[in-house]
Amino acid sequence: MPITVTHFTDPGCPWAYSARPSHAALRWRFGDQLDWHLVMIGLAERPEAYEERGYTPEGQIAGYRMFEARFGMPFGFEPKVRVSGTSRGCRAVLIARDQDPALGEAALRALQFMQFATTGRLDDDAAVRDALAPIDGLDADALIAALDDDDVLARYEADRAHTRSAEGTPTHAQGKTASYGGPERYTAPSLIFTREDGTSLEAGGFQLTEGYDVVLANLDPTLERRTPAADPAEALAAFPEGLTTAEVAEVMRHDLREHDIAGAGAALDELAAEGAVRRVPLGSDALWTI
Repeated sequence: MPITVTHFTDPGCPWAYSARPSHAALRWRFGDQLDWHLVMIGLAERPEAYEERGYTPEGQIAGYRMFEARFGMPFGFEPKVRVSGTSRGCRAVLIARDQDPALGEAALRALQFMQFATTGRLDDDAAVRDALAPIDGLDADALIAALDDDDVLARYEADRAHTRSAEGTPTHAQGKTASYGGPERYTAPSLIFTREDGTSLEAGGFQLTEGYDVVLANLDPTLERRTPAADPAEALAAFPEGLTTAEVAEVMRHDLREHDIAGAGAALDELAAEGAVRRVPLGSDALWTI
């Protein structure tokens, strides 16, 4: 039976976005041996929650530059007109998730790209709808119309309560929870790996691929693991939705070796020149597809 991966996340968290390369590597290595389940954190119900803590659009851009330099995901550097709450974006992902887990993953990805690579805001229904509209099988108009439905709000509050149950957990012990005056909550992108017999191990907050690998090796040493992709084309063939340059580089990286995002980018550029892959501009970099 696959290992369940409970993924606490929020489309407004840059740490969660910057963990996408490591999560792509997990999906590459272990495939359907991992069964992913999204839980939405709900970082901020209103933009005022961020403003009261001193967040500004200009400050966010400075943070984005740090994240891009450290982890390589694409960011946009034009300030938004204001900071935004994340609740509506979280509920959008929840609705898609509850229709189909794969749609939830696609919605999370689309809203992360919107949040971090464009001037779109997670509390702007038109921007959310436009970001979700290209997803096959997802009715973006119906989703937006359902954001304030009672059952959606109830399911969202259940996710928020689950997220805020981190008191005394290994993630709490490691200092990777947050509270802001309320219950201790899991920070994005905390992962809990659970076997069929209920045994679980936590990888709290932001982790590198090696951290996840240690957890899974201890939880189930019988898991089959795929070796790193030999080249970008092999990596992209396993991800029809496409990968960013940093994700391609991580899927190709061997443990403890340096990240070679520049090398992956150069190889992708060559493949694009040959017509073997397609480059879609995204913020400061690109999304690549076969």
